[in-house]
Amino acid sequence: MALSLDEKLALDKQYIQEMRPVFNRRALFSDTTGEYVIPAEPKLYEKITIRFRAGRDNLDKVYVIINGQRLKMSKESHDEQFDYFAIQYQLGEEVIHYYFEMHVGLLFGYYDARGLVKETMEHMWFRIVPGFSTPDWAKGIVMYQIYVDRFFNGDPTNDVETREYVYINDYVQKVDDWYKYPAQMGVREFYGGDLQGVLDKMDYLQELGIEALYFNPLFVSPSNHKYDIQDYDYIDPHIGCIVEDSGDVLEKGEPENSKATKYIHRVTDKKNLEASNALFIKVVEEAHKRGMKVILDGVFNHCGSFNKWLDRERIYENAPGYADGAFVSEQSPYNTFFKFKDNKWPYNKTYEGWWGHDTLPKLNYEESKQLEEYILYIGQKWVSAPYHVDGWRLDVAADLGHTPEYNHEFWRKFRKRVKSANPDALILAEHYGDTRPWLSGGEWDSVMNYDAFMEPVTWFLTGMQKHSDSFRADLLGNADSFWYEMANHAMTMPSTYVAMNELSNHDHSRFLTRTSRKVGRVHTVGPEAANQGVNKAVMREAVVIQMTWPGAPTLYYGDEAGLCGFTDPDNRRAYPWGREDHELIAFHKEMIAIHKAHKELKTGSIKSLDQDNNFLSYGRFDKAGACVVAINNREEAFTKKISVWELGIPMDAKLTRMILSTDEGFTTQEEIFTVERGKITLEMPKNSAIVLKYVK
Repeated sequence: MALSLDEKLALDKQYIQEMRPVFNRRALFSDTTGEYVIPAEPKLYEKITIRFRAGRDNLDKVYVIINGQRLKMSKESHDEQFDYFAIQYQLGEEVIHYYFEMHVGLLFGYYDARGLVKETMEHMWFRIVPGFSTPDWAKGIVMYQIYVDRFFNGDPTNDVETREYVYINDYVQKVDDWYKYPAQMGVREFYGGDLQGVLDKMDYLQELGIEALYFNPLFVSPSNHKYDIQDYDYIDPHIGCIVEDSGDVLEKGEPENSKATKYIHRVTDKKNLEASNALFIKVVEEAHKRGMKVILDGVFNHCGSFNKWLDRERIYENAPGYADGAFVSEQSPYNTFFKFKDNKWPYNKTYEGWWGHDTLPKLNYEESKQLEEYILYIGQKWVSAPYHVDGWRLDVAADLGHTPEYNHEFWRKFRKRVKSANPDALILAEHYGDTRPWLSGGEWDSVMNYDAFMEPVTWFLTGMQKHSDSFRADLLGNADSFWYEMANHAMTMPSTYVAMNELSNHDHSRFLTRTSRKVGRVHTVGPEAANQGVNKAVMREAVVIQMTWPGAPTLYYGDEAGLCGFTDPDNRRAYPWGREDHELIAFHKEMIAIHKAHKELKTGSIKSLDQDNNFLSYGRFDKAGACVVAINNREEAFTKKISVWELGIPMDAKLTRMILSTDEGFTTQEEIFTVERGKITLEMPKNSAIVLKYVK
């Protein structure tokens, strides 16, 4: 019978205890960073060096087992504390998987991503993908996700008007109260946030320390979330510019979209569309001027029923310059773009929708080379002049197409087209589960890091599921589960340094709300409940982990200002301008600055130091320096002595405290910690986090 996770962890602990007299376990180390795989992102057919670290004079022999081949490593060098073993290996085209075998006399053990183990697990073997590389600028970059309609209204003249059109069987509505909670069916509500608002707040974003802006979809769309795109060629004038305006909104009792003349004029008039694209160019130029990158959301699995290719609502039917949609005419050039149940005209009005939603018609790539070429063109267009976008985030990327074979074929083509236009463009996908089929060097660069960041952090600090749908006491403060899940899922990625590490986003409850450990959604407990019982100290613990963990820390707009909310649509509340939590903003600024100032926090190794119930400590280190991070998620203070010498810190060094967060607030006042015989003593207040620095 298969062992449970707890049983496997217990056996590993027992083995480690038995081997303590033999192996200097804390000294053992290897990973796939640039100090243990050289070069870290090797090309096809390149010769690499693989390194392994052990305690000084501890091991007799070390072997590396690469794709089943057992190779002896040579002792390359040593210092006061460690021996370094190395081997050169000639790569080909195939992915290599490896682990280490260590000998002391007649005794031996193995080392994989979990550390010293009695038996190695294949899914925990280290992995190198020849030819896989990611943009250097994206490694450890600090991103900021903007849901534009809820960020800031910089231009009231482009606001969606009440009853401007009908969306999902009811009128759209302009929200006049910026601070109003989103309605349960809030997809029709528009708060007025726009790109001019982003320009108006560029100083704020720069002062916060943001290095990249990730925008939820910006293209023409009838919803506020814009994951149902009408026109991939243009920025929506409602968040861009309306320079030509005419027509009327709908009268009550007249829901027919054919009468929504104001909406039709606004989103089909080429003057409005071109002006909106020009404004977006200005946004990108301003971001680049400030050293920020820009990433767009690419929704290519499905479009919207309003899309000009389908035109179910007949928005484009009589608009000048547009061909008839597939829902309108048998002669439509777009008839193959969708999979209709009845392929004979007149269609029976039934087509394949993503997850069955008729407002989200799935795109039919396999039967339309014209569609495939157009989307590849779109991918290339926005990373090229005059827009110069720096990358794409791909919505439900694993769902695109009707078969896995085509899915991979398309993303290989997409990568080739995008990278040919901008070799440094980032391709980041929304994905849950095993990433290996797509992270093979020819498709995506990385993923939104749910499995190896958001979920383990949420479970450990709050015990909450990321939608706030359940609470699990067995995972709250469970350090063993935290480390196992982090390692288990990280091993599916060739590199975690460009993975999008979020605490919240537009699909899940706000992290600050999760700190209350309250299960619920708006329709069950109401929006006010999302604000009640929250623990900002636990939120700060999460931010410390976010800014010190391998990956690209990504703030969801308003998290830094104390915004709460249950899952969609409550997580899309407007940014609380004038009602911000300034202390929480200040804390984010400090942690972002720490992250950016220390190279080891962007591309260094990570190593667990000590753990306990509701306690984590780990180090980030490279050859130049090291940071020590400790998290006390307990409701009481306690003292902990942790070993730090395994980060390359001398046995009698001194560490400088950079930041301390407690239940009462935070401080950046420096304090010196003395290392005694390789250990430091930490007095951890309740719900606290600390970051220490050592410079070699």
